[in-house]
Amino acid sequence: MLDSLPPDHPDAVHSRRDLRLINRIMRNHPWFERTLPALLREGEYVLELGAGTGELAKALALRGIPVDGLDLWPRPDAWPAGRAWHRADLRAFGGFERYRAVIGNLIFHQFTDDELRALGAKLRRAARVIVACEPERRRMSQIATAAVAPLLGINHVTLRDAHVSVEAGFRTDELPRLLGLADGAWQYSCNTTALGANRMVAVRSR
Repeated sequence: MLDSLPPDHPDAVHSRRDLRLINRIMRNHPWFERTLPALLREGEYVLELGAGTGELAKALALRGIPVDGLDLWPRPDAWPAGRAWHRADLRAFGGFERYRAVIGNLIFHQFTDDELRALGAKLRRAARVIVACEPERRRMSQIATAAVAPLLGINHVTLRDAHVSVEAGFRTDELPRLLGLADGAWQYSCNTTALGANRMVAVRSR
């Protein structure tokens, strides 16, 4: 529902606030901050899929990791200086060949299995590292979110999107398999957190 609203719609503004809160609770950004530095090589460009309002990119920039963004929404005012912003649908984006590292926070679950297979084919041609944090498909997460939503001031857009997102989420190694990373050319790991995240780290081995 959020993607169907104009960026300046009051419900969209409120929902983006909710997403910042959810990311803080799930500790998603600190996980990227801990995970990425050891994976990157000097001179490699990083692309964030679904970069949104830029909070993750700003956090990574403070750690010396420059990130370019790709999103349907306009470039955020506070996007890190000197970094590129690609306003495009990632399904039609033609610039993946520039990026050896691709990251995504709560974005891959928004696409169908066929779209993920097509995206994976594009990413595998250039990327060496793919890191993702996604919802774990877990009924308890839907129940818990609905229970705490009134206490956290979460609006109807976020509540509806959270329910659908968890339903569309991943278990075990479903995401890397859909992206075609089980072809023997990649080493990957997937871990689940107590707060409902399914986290993937994939590195090309040959």
